[in-house]
Amino acid sequence: MSNSPILGFHHVALIVSDYAKSKQFYTEILGAEIIQETYREARDSYKLDLRFGDGSQIELFSFPVTPARFSSPETCGLRHLAFKVENIEQAIAFLESRNLAHEGIRIDEVTGKRFTFFRDPDDLPLEFYEI
Repeated sequence: MSNSPILGFHHVALIVSDYAKSKQFYTEILGAEIIQETYREARDSYKLDLRFGDGSQIELFSFPVTPARFSSPETCGLRHLAFKVENIEQAIAFLESRNLAHEGIRIDEVTGKRFTFFRDPDDLPLEFYEI
C-alpha cells in the first residue's frame, strides 16, 4: 500500500487560442459549470475555472499570443483529456446532436472498455471513456 498523499486529479489546465469560442464549447456544448471567471489585466488574459458533475475541473487560460503546439500524439506532453461517461452510445449521440465529429466507438485492448475521440476548438484531442 502506498503512503502517497495524492487523492486524485483536481484539475487540468488548458491554454486556448480563442477564449470566447473555447468558453462556449466547454460550457454550452460539453456542459461544464462556471466556477469563476477572472480577467488578469497585467497579463491581458482570462482564467476560467470550470466544473463537471463529479467535481473534476478544467482551467481555461487565454493569452494575447499562443504559439501552436505540435499535433503528433507522440509529442511529449499532454496526449489527450478523457471524460468518463456511463454510456458511449449516448455520449456519441450527444456529440452528433452538437455537430461534433468523432472517431466512432473503439475498444481499449487492455481493459475492454469502449471509447471515442473528438476535438475541441484548438484541435486538442478529447475522449469519452465508458466506465
